[in-house]
Amino acid sequence: MSETDTTSVSNRSEIIFLYDAEDCNPNGNPLSANNKPRIDETTGQAVVTDVRLKRYLRDQLDDDDEGIYVRNPSKAPYDNVPTRDELFQHVTGLDEDEVDEMDGETVTDAFLTNATDVRYFGATCSFSENFQKALGEGFPGQFIGPVQFEHARSLHTVATKTESKQLSTVVASSEGDQQGTFASDNRLEYAFIRFHGIVNEVAAETTNLSSTDVERLDSLMWRALKNQTLTRSKAGHHPRLYLRVEYGTDEYHNGRLDDGIRLDETASKTDTELRNITDAVLNVDGFLTELANDAAHIETVYVKADRHIKVAVDGEVTGPDTLIMELKAAVGEDAVTEIDVYGTSE
Repeated sequence: MSETDTTSVSNRSEIIFLYDAEDCNPNGNPLSANNKPRIDETTGQAVVTDVRLKRYLRDQLDDDDEGIYVRNPSKAPYDNVPTRDELFQHVTGLDEDEVDEMDGETVTDAFLTNATDVRYFGATCSFSENFQKALGEGFPGQFIGPVQFEHARSLHTVATKTESKQLSTVVASSEGDQQGTFASDNRLEYAFIRFHGIVNEVAAETTNLSSTDVERLDSLMWRALKNQTLTRSKAGHHPRLYLRVEYGTDEYHNGRLDDGIRLDETASKTDTELRNITDAVLNVDGFLTELANDAAHIETVYVKADRHIKVAVDGEVTGPDTLIMELKAAVGEDAVTEIDVYGTSE
C-alpha cells in the first residue's frame, strides 16, 4: 500500500476552470446518433458533463502513477473486464483473505489511501456477497466525493462544423473479405467552456482528502486538459484560465463566482464567427466585483492564466498580467498566488 499525506482540509475552495475546444467534439453523447456533441437545445450552448471532466482527471492521475479505483479500460493492464471485487484488490493490493482479517475501519483506510480518485470524487461500492462479508459492516457502501463540478456550458451558442461529416473505414471480415462502414464525424467550430466546482472541507473528512490532494488539483486540471485530449475527436482543447478561491471563513463560499466571467459582447466576435482564442475576449468585471465583496472571507486566490487570453476590465481590453494585477487589487497582493504548473517559473 502507498503512503499518503493525512493533513486534513480545513478550508473550502471554489474552482472556476475555463478551456476552449477548436474543431473537435468536447463531449459526445453516446445515446445520440454518431456520438453528437452535447448541446442545450434551448440555448444552443455546448454542454460538457462533470463525468467527462472527471475522466480526464482520473486518467491524468493514472498517468501520474497515483492509485485509481475507476480506471479507464483502455489504460488498465487487464486482459478481461475486472469485477468490482478485482478492482478493489487491484487498487489496494489486498486479497480476500487479507481483507477478511482486517476490521472495517482498517480496510476502509487502506482503500482510501490507495484509491486517489475516490478521495476526490467518491464512489459507490458494491461487491459480491462473499467479498462484502469479508469487508465487514464497517466498510461504507458509498463515499460522497468532496470535489464536485456542475455540468459546464459554453459561454456562447455554438456552431456545428458543416464539412468532413462522413468517415469511411474498411475492416476485415472473418472470411478474409473486406467490408466498408460509414460514420458521421460530428464536431463544433469552437466552444469556450466554463466549469464551476467546489472542494467541500466537511465531506473531505469522510474520504481522507488531504490538503496535498487539494493543492495537486491546481496543476492536475491544467495538465489533464493538455494531456488527455490528444485523440482524434478531442485534439484542439486548450486550458485558458484556472482559479481556485480558498476561503478562510468556515463553511462559506460565494457559489456563483463563475457567473462573473463571460464573453465580452463588444470586443469578441459574434457567436457564429468564433473560431479560435484570438476571436474571444473574457469580461471579468463581475467576477472582480464579487471577489472584492468577499475579500474578508477569502484567504488565497490561486490562479493560472494562459498568455494568449484577452480580458476586458472596465471597458479596456488587455492581457493576463492586468488580470493578475486586478485580482491583487480586489483581495490584497499577498492573497494571490500564481500557479507554476510545470515548475519552470514561467
